[in-house]
Amino acid sequence: MTRLIKFAFLLSTAFALAACNETLEDIAPKAERQLPARIVQTMKAKGMSKTSPVMMRIFKEEGKLEVWKAKTNGRYDIIASYDICKWSGQLGPKFTEGDRQAPEGFYTVRPGQMNPKSSYYLAFNIGFPNAYDRANGRTGKHLMVHGACSSAGCYSMTDEQIAEIYAFARDSFKGGQREFQVQAFPFRMTAENMARYRNDPNFEFWKMLKVGYDHFELTKIPPKVDVCDRRYVFNSEPEGGESLSPTAACPPMSQPESLLTAYQQYQTHYGIAFNAAVKAQSKRNYSKAKPSETIAGHEEARLVADWSKRRARGEKVSRMPPNIPTPTAIAEAPAVEATPEVAATATAYTAEPATRMQSALEAAAGQEGSVQAESSTTASVSPTPPNDATVPVPMSRPDTGEERTASVPAAEPVEAQSAIQAQARAQPPRSRSLRRRIQNLFSR
Repeated sequence: MTRLIKFAFLLSTAFALAACNETLEDIAPKAERQLPARIVQTMKAKGMSKTSPVMMRIFKEEGKLEVWKAKTNGRYDIIASYDICKWSGQLGPKFTEGDRQAPEGFYTVRPGQMNPKSSYYLAFNIGFPNAYDRANGRTGKHLMVHGACSSAGCYSMTDEQIAEIYAFARDSFKGGQREFQVQAFPFRMTAENMARYRNDPNFEFWKMLKVGYDHFELTKIPPKVDVCDRRYVFNSEPEGGESLSPTAACPPMSQPESLLTAYQQYQTHYGIAFNAAVKAQSKRNYSKAKPSETIAGHEEARLVADWSKRRARGEKVSRMPPNIPTPTAIAEAPAVEATPEVAATATAYTAEPATRMQSALEAAAGQEGSVQAESSTTASVSPTPPNDATVPVPMSRPDTGEERTASVPAAEPVEAQSAIQAQARAQPPRSRSLRRRIQNLFSR
């Protein structure tokens, strides 16, 4: 009897010690961690539910990742903003596998792209390459937003940050959202920032992204994104129900009349602000931030990819990846055209009774003066950035950190590096059913 009592005592003690050694992850797995009470409270105050749809925006130069959620009226509002811990490469899109570039563009994340067992704490694949990337011969894989604050082409956050970001996405899928949009930009696309990069090889690509950026600024609804003629097409629908091919020419397209009107007004004010910024920046005493380093197109991307491969094989390479210097911005630039890319055409969609989106667009079209963003964190169309008179200074990136500056034996420069002069080959934009996407959004 005494032995049984002793055995029972020892067994209970062992269970108690095991419980004491149990970690938080054993009790509540990291992928199921709930959002902090402060965020839940803010969502309620803004008219959002915990499971309402989400959207994310990334700004490289400012080093920010924003989370936006749908309110009860269908329009989105910002709910959280995080400092990106690390992103690699330079401003500009990802061109090829191994170029160390973090992607720029419009990407889609579905439940299957979420990784609760990531080696980088938590992660989700942003969906690179998308239809636009593939149509333009851009390659790469496993481009993530993840934790661990370590990046080689990804957007890396701290573990605490990615736990919250992951929870936003997880909860939206639980609420019925089938996919969410990630918009990745080189910088906030204000008139002043666009003027700073007006002579950059990537400028035409960035102008194309700005159309989608502007549509979101106007409507506060993630734009419908399609690809044809190797271009992004936003909130547009092919006439006659034609299907779109990423590599084929775009058929005749139409947009809601109210969106066209609002966009024309927006562009008019933007053009004035852009020209004023160009004039200001051409003065010798201009003291605002100068352009950051950018990738000079496919040729530079191939140089960096080759450097990465040879370094991985243990060959003697230069301490830093090779680069092609980008041109210096010229003093003057042509005025911005206010004409939208898609002609206004009456369709069955525009003739329907007003929906909530159309009402929002008509309200935007009736605004006087400069179009203002609803959130203090979004960009305005005035000549100066919305939050401060100075343009944010670029954050430090892995190209100056341990990942890019690890001591390796010096070697001769990459062959023919200084002889290559590249130009970006991004094109301006030109269209599934817009009506169906909008109805799906508001039916939830």
